[in-house]
Amino acid sequence: MLAGLMTERVNLDFETMFELGVDEMSWDDTENYRMGGRFQWPPLAEAVEFRRLVRNRIRQLIEDTPLQLPITQDNPWWAVMMGVEHEKIHIETSSVLIRQMPITMVTTPPKWKYAPASTGTAIQENPLVQVEGGEVTFGKPEDFPSYGWCMEYGQQTFKVPTFEASKFKVTNREFLQFVKAGGYENSSYWTKEGWNWQCFRQMRHPIFWVCTKGCKSSCGAVLSSYSHCLPEHFSTTYTDPEIRQHLENNNGPQNGDLNGNGCEHDFRLRVIFDVMEMPWDWPVVVNYHEARAFCAWKGPEFRMLTEAEFNMIQGGALGDPSKGVTSDPVFHKDPQANFRLTFGSSSPVDLYRPNDLGFHDVFGNVWEWVEDHFNCLPGYRQHHLYDDYAFPFCDGRHGLMLGGSWASNGTYNSRFSRSFFRRHFYQHAGFRVARTLPGAGKSPVVMVNTDVYILGAGVEEKDLTVPETVGLEVVPMASTNRQFHQETEEALAAMLALQYGDGGQNYSKALADFCVEKANHYGCPLQKIVQLGCGTGGVTYQLAKTYKEVIGLDYCGQFLEAAIALQKTGEFHLSKPGVTDSETEKKSMTDDIITVSIPADVQRDKLTFKQMTWVPNEIPKSDLVLLDFLDRVNNPKAWWLRLWEIVTENGIVMVISQKIGKEELSSDLNNKLDLLEELELQFKDGQGQTKVTMATIWKLRM
Repeated sequence: MLAGLMTERVNLDFETMFELGVDEMSWDDTENYRMGGRFQWPPLAEAVEFRRLVRNRIRQLIEDTPLQLPITQDNPWWAVMMGVEHEKIHIETSSVLIRQMPITMVTTPPKWKYAPASTGTAIQENPLVQVEGGEVTFGKPEDFPSYGWCMEYGQQTFKVPTFEASKFKVTNREFLQFVKAGGYENSSYWTKEGWNWQCFRQMRHPIFWVCTKGCKSSCGAVLSSYSHCLPEHFSTTYTDPEIRQHLENNNGPQNGDLNGNGCEHDFRLRVIFDVMEMPWDWPVVVNYHEARAFCAWKGPEFRMLTEAEFNMIQGGALGDPSKGVTSDPVFHKDPQANFRLTFGSSSPVDLYRPNDLGFHDVFGNVWEWVEDHFNCLPGYRQHHLYDDYAFPFCDGRHGLMLGGSWASNGTYNSRFSRSFFRRHFYQHAGFRVARTLPGAGKSPVVMVNTDVYILGAGVEEKDLTVPETVGLEVVPMASTNRQFHQETEEALAAMLALQYGDGGQNYSKALADFCVEKANHYGCPLQKIVQLGCGTGGVTYQLAKTYKEVIGLDYCGQFLEAAIALQKTGEFHLSKPGVTDSETEKKSMTDDIITVSIPADVQRDKLTFKQMTWVPNEIPKSDLVLLDFLDRVNNPKAWWLRLWEIVTENGIVMVISQKIGKEELSSDLNNKLDLLEELELQFKDGQGQTKVTMATIWKLRM
């Protein structure tokens, strides 16, 4: 739709319901619509039919649309590639959710094939392999001839000292020793964040391990009381009647009483559709917190790899990216890796041969957690068709996973792939241990040092330290999401001054009067307005004097906190930046306090404020759509592409910007909207100075 290759949606209601992802942010709700009302999930048959219609529509589009080569990021066909790759990502994320469902609710598909439990010889040791230090550069070149997500592009170079890393990813057998040693009960092994999570979830072992003790599922909502850990899973009855034969044909179950390897009957493993006897040589699947705790238990010098080190253990066999697709294993006919659903599960860590440096499973099997925070690389650029794919997660709260898994398909298996989830999330992800050699120096690890304000919670505490013993040097980096940089008291004070400053022609009153004047001039209804970029609500409250329903949207939590406070009490107070709390107490309500209020004649119940990082489908059609923050967003184009879908037939769209006028807007808006006029608007800024901004007014083309 946004690329112009389709003109009509398949089913707007379903598209609205299904658009929320699996890594919800603080402003998302997985049970309710953002604008109010609970999800009413459709019958399965209707959802299946919707998928069929979408598939047929896309296939027809591909067959009928002339192919434009080369397919670059500015080519409409990039949107087709994006859709294909995005669906493949959600095949993988859905497989994790299916794996968390009660076993009675899933059925093994025909021809589904699990990997062998073992290659025949149990993995009893996981030796460390030394990697010589050197300079490493990573990041996907802009001209690499394959699809890529925004956070893969850019380039980062680090000098890395000599280090050691485990030959294999940590196996279930290795992790069992941590479990038996009481690792889940010993807070000294855990970070503060990790221990808080552990106390909340009461985990006794990895989430997909199955015992008989009724452990919590670690799921929410209706599954919060469900447990995989039930005695009946230790019978020989499986959902898949062929699984017993499968295990027998692949070296059988690996339990100590049966094979003498010192493991025991205490645990089985939940795979996607079955519970099977524990394959001890498969990599353990854990979240970041569990991986970090295991490393601390193993010894004070142990840790996970860093992103730079992970790129070094890929070895030299792949060659330089300038070679093109031959340098990327995702394009190899026989990549010698468990990805692309070669198996419907993890596989033994020694199933495939090692690379030229001696490491197994650098690609595939399970993702690898690394020590770094997720952040985009220097020089990256967001794509306007999926503006918020990655940048909301560059917050220091998300970990980084590399290498892909058995369920990864498409370019998620690429050497350039970088995935991100919050540290308590589960995916098909594990880790390998690493350590810096004594006297070699410290290995760089990236941590995001930008304070991120969370609506309703403020700035969360962020730990940017690592134990001195692990041989890491923190490289603090600002979030590559520059919108987070506006979450400061200085920016809030400036926005309050702009929107509520003295004078009859302050910004809010001038813009609101202008909007109403133009709406009346063009004969628009005065029923509903949505403002994209409401800030602290100054303009929004002024418009509420005229319109019956007013919606204010912004990405900035600090701004919205002020707007919502004003809605509740009519006033908002802020200590001027640089004034301490003690000074504020002494000089209460003096010049050291910024106080703003809204007009007494505003009906505050008319207003709705929401935090959004894009224009979702559930934003209602409105008689006035006011786009008012292009000069402060990461990717302005992403915010104007859907304007035509959220304006009524008799309404108008108004775009306000000091930098962007009709010339830049017309190339996209002219497809659906007609330009009515462009003119200048004068207002007083926060310092009382007269300023001029450009206003373009548009109407839906009939």
